[in-house]
Amino acid sequence: MIKKLLFALLILISIDGLAQNISLSEKAKVSILTCGLGPESYAMYGHTGIRIQDSLRRIDVVYNYGAFDFSTPNFIGRFIKGDLQYFVTNGSFIDFYYNYQMENREIIEQELDLNPYQINTLFQQLNHSVYSDERFYTYKFIDRNCTTMVVDKINGILGKEYIKSDSSKMSYREILYPYMSDFYMKLGIQLIFGAKVDEPATRLFLPYEFKDAISATKVNGNKIEKSNSKILQVTKVETPFNWLNSIYSLITALLILVLLNKKWIKISYFIFAGLLGLFFSLVGLYSLHEEILWNYNILLFNPLLLVFAWYLKKGIKERIVLFGQIILAMLLVYLAYMTTKIHLEIVWPFIALHFYWIAKIVLQIKRSKQSTSF
Repeated sequence: MIKKLLFALLILISIDGLAQNISLSEKAKVSILTCGLGPESYAMYGHTGIRIQDSLRRIDVVYNYGAFDFSTPNFIGRFIKGDLQYFVTNGSFIDFYYNYQMENREIIEQELDLNPYQINTLFQQLNHSVYSDERFYTYKFIDRNCTTMVVDKINGILGKEYIKSDSSKMSYREILYPYMSDFYMKLGIQLIFGAKVDEPATRLFLPYEFKDAISATKVNGNKIEKSNSKILQVTKVETPFNWLNSIYSLITALLILVLLNKKWIKISYFIFAGLLGLFFSLVGLYSLHEEILWNYNILLFNPLLLVFAWYLKKGIKERIVLFGQIILAMLLVYLAYMTTKIHLEIVWPFIALHFYWIAKIVLQIKRSKQSTSF
């Protein structure tokens, strides 16, 4: 048994070494594969792969920079912190194709107009990445993902940043926004994102944006895209409208809270909103993800709501008025800032609720004081 394991290990090592030393023929081709969107959170933006074919060497392999291991110790904690290690993998094109076919996700292939030396250099670099410590990289949502790693590899082969974003007039948030079809997932993601995603999108970081950039790129006056074809066509399943997973269910839930008009409901809600704001504050300090730093949504889900809820429970009117006015002032600043942000359309119910409840509580206390003074 031990001899068999050693023999298998020797074969594996020899294959790895051989793969790194193979030189491609003049018939070799390089193409970028853009894969369709999936329902899972990690697949909702699509995927980018590099395909290398060589009919003379009988090579047809796809390199992927988006692999991760769910069994990593403290996976969720490391993902939140931003030090989770992703890695590059390679595998046969046919396995890659069948995998996306089973997931009902399209594949678009764009062959690149590279010379044999560039193709061979890219092939050697990719194999070195797969079979060395270089295969691991620290994932960053915008700056280092399955697409940006490929963009950098291809631009490195070209010797200059030819393929780049032409969406700098849009923010990262505006580019990402249409991809999020699940309402409550969209709401959660938009709330946890900070100021970085409102910056101009100078980084090419999404598969379909990369695909469009390839089609528009020229090197020394010649198009880098040699061909463009959809090699896997799928029938998209239309998702029916789900009232429960829409802004209408959120508005209904908040209206019910208002109509019930119970003090304990208001206190419970303010505690929840304050804890959410506290989470946004602390996770920004803890995490290495720049996308969640400087989260101005804490002006809406304000940690001071915890203090406000405490004084509301105790009935200390002077403090209720003081903190209520402070929170309302911060809410006005938030509303003014949000007038130019695309996600105002999904957070406005919370803005309306906070204004209505807090302003009403403060005004009632002020009126009661005025009436007793007479």
